[in-house]
Amino acid sequence: MSGAVREVRSGELEELLELYTHLHEKGTPPECPARAALWEKLLADPSYHIIVAERDGRLCASCTLVVVPNLTRDLRPYGLVENVVTRREYRKQGLASACLNRARELAQAAGCYKLMLLTGAKDGATLRFYERAGYNCNDKTAFVQWL
Repeated sequence: MSGAVREVRSGELEELLELYTHLHEKGTPPECPARAALWEKLLADPSYHIIVAERDGRLCASCTLVVVPNLTRDLRPYGLVENVVTRREYRKQGLASACLNRARELAQAAGCYKLMLLTGAKDGATLRFYERAGYNCNDKTAFVQWL
């Protein structure tokens, strides 16, 4: 994989939101004070990491890592990975894998004892991708309650 893997920069919100349309979003949230305030809050939160892979001068893949404080496991936090996405034309080039690797590095540096990732994908290729990235679907059972 050639290209930079790093955390998102403050001026990249519009490009990140457009990248998310390759995930499941139908469009981008309208520009408003609440969106701007949330963006600033996320950027300032040391436990919230939006990791991006850049190639050809654009954001091509991303994932989000949230480090959650925890009172068990000797007070070690755990990490949640969400919003794993790659632009269609950049898929199968190692960009999402590089983002997930960076998330793992950040989680390890934060002392996390585990990373969790949920996916709604059912196709075998996507599930094998997550297995190759080090995740397994055998240790835990996930339940989701939509609100």
